[in-house]
Amino acid sequence: MKAWPVLGIAFIQSILLFAHWLLYRTAISFCGNPGPATALLLRASLLALSVSFVVATLLGFYFSNALVSALYRVAAIWMGFLNFLFFGAIFCWLVWGALRLARLDSDPARLRPLLGFAVLGIALAMAVYGMINAYAVRVRRIAVSLPNLPPSWRGRTAAVASDLHLGHINALGFSRRIVSLISRLNPDVVFIAGDIFDGVKVDPERLAAPFKQLSPPFGIYFATGNHDEFGDARSFLAALKGAGIRVLNSEKVLVDGLQIVGAPYHDTTLPIRLRASLESLHIDRSSASILINHVPNRLPIVEEAGISLQLSGHTHGGQFIPFTWLTHRIFGPFTYGLHRFGALQVYTSYGAGTWGPPMRVGTSPEVVLLTFEDV
Repeated sequence: MKAWPVLGIAFIQSILLFAHWLLYRTAISFCGNPGPATALLLRASLLALSVSFVVATLLGFYFSNALVSALYRVAAIWMGFLNFLFFGAIFCWLVWGALRLARLDSDPARLRPLLGFAVLGIALAMAVYGMINAYAVRVRRIAVSLPNLPPSWRGRTAAVASDLHLGHINALGFSRRIVSLISRLNPDVVFIAGDIFDGVKVDPERLAAPFKQLSPPFGIYFATGNHDEFGDARSFLAALKGAGIRVLNSEKVLVDGLQIVGAPYHDTTLPIRLRASLESLHIDRSSASILINHVPNRLPIVEEAGISLQLSGHTHGGQFIPFTWLTHRIFGPFTYGLHRFGALQVYTSYGAGTWGPPMRVGTSPEVVLLTFEDV
């Protein structure tokens, strides 16, 4: 293994060890010392949990079996709980420090258990809510007006899905649920804006098989996201093609007068590469066009190429706090929803699935139904 992945893993593991240590110290300091035997068990459990996600992730890239999937699921769920408990622990110490400085109580120590149980209890409740919320995939309906839309496309609908992250957590049952949801919408065309797969070791044909049940009149179109290009990308793409999904690899297809373009993730990592790719496709500016581009970036290049509408995912909206704030800092308004960049319109979806912890707080999983309108 090269040096930089080892250093990266060591850095992440160091942060996780610190987070678990802080959680332990907070629990003991605010909720009471449970006694030597229980404290030892708690330390051992937290130590095991602190390395579980890194170990499960590494195993998940090389093995596909029930044991690895179960370990990954437990580790990922715990990471979500840890997120809320960690920030809850920080909040405990900040509030405690403020109480000590304010001297509002002659005996502030008596407030420590109340503070600890209340804050950590709220953190646990948020994590549980996040799991329930992540399971309930919503349908969002959006009307989109496109200049030079072919008359035959007026009133037609397109289902847009992204970020299913099929793998050890979002498995066959999830794939079936999403396909069933899309089928009930009865769209004229389906667009999948990247990250169907999570990039881990799985049986891609089995996970993609439910998509064979979809038969929209004008087809299913897909361009890769970053996770689709992890691991054995060729087997992922072969499975999608076998399921009847048209994989657009820097390609343009004309579907009843509408230009549909796909930019694979690797073509969008460098501006010069994306510009050359779009220029080679000779986009007709006199007719509406849709670009499937996983990440909502390189917008000046996409607008310059004459694209009418870009469909993206990738951000997940941050999934849950505080990462919701971070993604907005990175992508601004294009983190989520329909927005304009000059003549270009961009729709970024929260995505249907999750990466890592199967939790969402402040965001909702979705499949989008677009209805096309002329300007």
